[in-house]
Parts: sequence; structure tokens; C-alpha cells
Amino acid sequence: MAHMNAPSWQDVLAQTERALACGALRSFDTARSVIEDGGVRFLVRQAANVARKEQASKLAAKSAADAASEWRDPFSPCEEALRVGDIGERHFLLLNKFNVLAHHLLIVTTEFEPQEALLGEDDFAALRACLDRFDGLGFYNGGAVAGSSQPHKHLQMVPLPLDGHALPIEAALEASRTNGIFRAPQLAFAHAAAWLDDAGAADIHATYLHLLEAIGVQPLDVVGVAHQGAPYNLLVTRRWMLAVPRSVSHIEGVAVNALGFAGSLFVRDDAQRGIVEKLGPMKLLASAAVS
Repeated sequence: MAHMNAPSWQDVLAQTERALACGALRSFDTARSVIEDGGVRFLVRQAANVARKEQASKLAAKSAADAASEWRDPFSPCEEALRVGDIGERHFLLLNKFNVLAHHLLIVTTEFEPQEALLGEDDFAALRACLDRFDGLGFYNGGAVAGSSQPHKHLQMVPLPLDGHALPIEAALEASRTNGIFRAPQLAFAHAAAWLDDAGAADIHATYLHLLEAIGVQPLDVVGVAHQGAPYNLLVTRRWMLAVPRSVSHIEGVAVNALGFAGSLFVRDDAQRGIVEKLGPMKLLASAAVS
């Protein structure tokens, strides 16, 4: 597959500044803390103030109301003030309108494709093109149970390093490094991982299919298009890929998406933080994955 053009980091910064200035982008302050569990330093972000919590509740209520009413695709057309630019001919880069992490990006298919369709080589080419322009963590929420809120296919990306540090799970993966598909014993949740080491889109796609097989997610034919047979999360960096089979979307009210398995959790309030502390992040993630 030919090399794909993608927006630069400067393009992301410039569009972020414009979107903030016109009110299209809403960034939320959080209080950050660390909970160490199983030798992994989990980053926990909590809504920083009462106003933010009230806004989060209103957004959750709005999301529920929107889901109950006739659905409108927010990516077609997208909000132009959030659009960073095209990635090749089949994807574009979009700022995530409501973000907890700075410069949270979406890699969206130009034409509608279902979120539960398997990722294709062109999807990984788009992600790879972005990773070539700036270092980041790509991730995918495969289905509602895995944390996806939109049925239009989109990968997500946040810049690295995260909060100035390596990803919390990176050391655990490095300690278990081997050729082929492997598990990291330090990570107590069900998963399969593989090293990429700057592989191209075709090799990344092949590895992705092997990882899905390893975690028991079988392809399902839907009108001639391969879909996932079960929910899963996917994490991708320049160096490695990790897949997690999912069983439930929330644990005692705490939502878990792909970022949780990278070692970054978000809680709304003290009560939810208490749940994470009581269970421990590893047990919480293990409960959200397939046992």
C-alpha cells in the first residue's frame, strides 16, 4: 500500500487553538493521581470540580436521549472546526470534541463503515501515517461493550508520552518481550500482545488478525463484510499491539474503555475513585475483560 499523507503535529496544535477559540472544543480539567497495583502505576483522572461533574451528568443524559431518538451521524458531516485534515482518501483526522486528555484525536472513515466491522489494512495505514508524523497511542473500542459510543468506524489516538511518562503497561510488556504472540504475566486481565517495531500497514493488519484469534474473537460475516464476533479493545503504538476481549462495559458503575487497559482510568467522583481503590485497577480490568 502506497505511503499515505497525514496532518502534522503542528496542524493538530493549530486546529486545537482555533477550535478552543470558537468554543467548538471542550477540554475538561481533571485531578490526577497514581494507584500502584501489581507493579503497574495506574494513572487515575477524576473530574476536578462540581461544575465539571454536573456537566458530565448532563452530557450523559444527553447521550442517552440522543440514543433513544433518531440517530444522526456526528462524523458525516463532521463539525468543521474540529476537522484537522485528510489522511489519504478514506480517512480524516478529527479533534475529539469532549476531551479529558489533551489533543485526543479521532481517525474516522470518510464514508460510513460500521464500528463493529473488522479493521482493514487501510485503517492501519491511516493510523500508521499519523504515527509517522507524531508519536502516539492508537486505540479502538470494538463495540458498545468495549466503550464505543458511535457506530461510525473510528480509531482514536492520544500523543505520547502520556502526562510526560511512558505508558503504565509498557514495562510489563517489555519484561515479557518475545517473538510472535505473547502474554505479559504482570497484566492480570485477559489479553494477547505482539511487537511491531515500526512494521508497515500490511504486517500490522496481519498481526491484528492473529491477536483477535488469540483472544477468541472470531470474524462474523454480515452481508459480505467481516465483523467482530465479540467485543474487544485494541491498543497500538509504533512498537507493539495489545488486544483485550471484553465481557462488560462497566464495573460497579466505572466505565472501562481501551485506555483503561493502557493504564489510564477516568472516574467521575470520589465514590468511583473509592471503587477503583477498593477493587484495585487490575481486578477491575480483569472483571471487565473476559475471564
